[in-house]
Amino acid sequence: MKQRRITKNRSIKSGYQPGTLIHIGNHINNNIKIQLIRFNNSFFDQAEIKDVPEKIDNNLVTWVNIDGLNDIDLIKEIGTKFSIHPLVLEDILNTNQRPKVDEYKGYVLITLKIAIYNEESEKTNLEQLSLILGKNYLISFQERKSNVFQPIIKRLRNSKGSFRSLGADYLCYTIIDTVVDNYFSALESIEDKIDLFEDNVINNVSRDTLKEIYELKREMIIFRKAVWPLREVVNSLQRGDLPNINESTLVYFKDVNDHVYEIIDTSQLFIDIITGMLDTYLSSISNKMNEVMKFLTIFSTIFIPATFLAGVYGMNFKNMPELSWQYSYPMFWIIITIISIIMIRYFRKKKWM
Repeated sequence: MKQRRITKNRSIKSGYQPGTLIHIGNHINNNIKIQLIRFNNSFFDQAEIKDVPEKIDNNLVTWVNIDGLNDIDLIKEIGTKFSIHPLVLEDILNTNQRPKVDEYKGYVLITLKIAIYNEESEKTNLEQLSLILGKNYLISFQERKSNVFQPIIKRLRNSKGSFRSLGADYLCYTIIDTVVDNYFSALESIEDKIDLFEDNVINNVSRDTLKEIYELKREMIIFRKAVWPLREVVNSLQRGDLPNINESTLVYFKDVNDHVYEIIDTSQLFIDIITGMLDTYLSSISNKMNEVMKFLTIFSTIFIPATFLAGVYGMNFKNMPELSWQYSYPMFWIIITIISIIMIRYFRKKKWM
């Protein structure tokens, strides 16, 4: 069974001084893209750029989205132009970060995990999203390009009302809310798997079933590891003591907080259900083994007297016609082989082998 990396080669930073920029992650994106979105209540502009803008227009909300983290020079350039602390850049490049909120002078760092469902592997992958919220600007860093932000961009493009006029803090809330909504979608796909496995545990006990249940439990534990710290993240955002977050936006973070607690409760419930399925699987295997042993015990008990008598007398009676038959020896092996084949097929039919 292929194990999923959790630590993501974090040991490669051993011996380096704090603030050293090294990309730690599984995804290498050689086609890094920078997307610049600027808007206000009457203006919207979206463009793909090659260089980070030198300055921010205070009359517009600026959103800079970077897809890909392995270009160290680009990350350094962003840090220089926006006066971002090297430790913040280090956290952005380390994709094994725990979801958190850190306050710095003039901006806030928010680290989250995005749940992205892979249709080919039918598994949910967790990728890091880092947000830097400043005055009238938001910078987002993704491990690789995804479609998570497309509904938000579409709303900005088509909206001419309150969304564009609420500022960068509301845009930050919208992104976090979208990330949380993706958790619900991931839980729905996991629930479908649980329903399928529950039927298989009872009706189709096999080694493959055990492997799939174990992988699902591992997936849920990693999922919970990403979701559990979100409570602290959203609680910090809704307290109202962080810079660049308006009081009018706090009520929206309270709504996200309710969703986070619902996701945590649901994920814990799913883990309990999966653990119960493992117990049920082991009980089914034990019951099946008991049935096999019961059958073999009865079968052996029936033939014990005959085996005993054959052992005592040796079956060497004088008037046995088979003793003088020239085909008795090959016929003996033919009968033994036929009986063995019949028993093997019977055991396989009963799924004992």
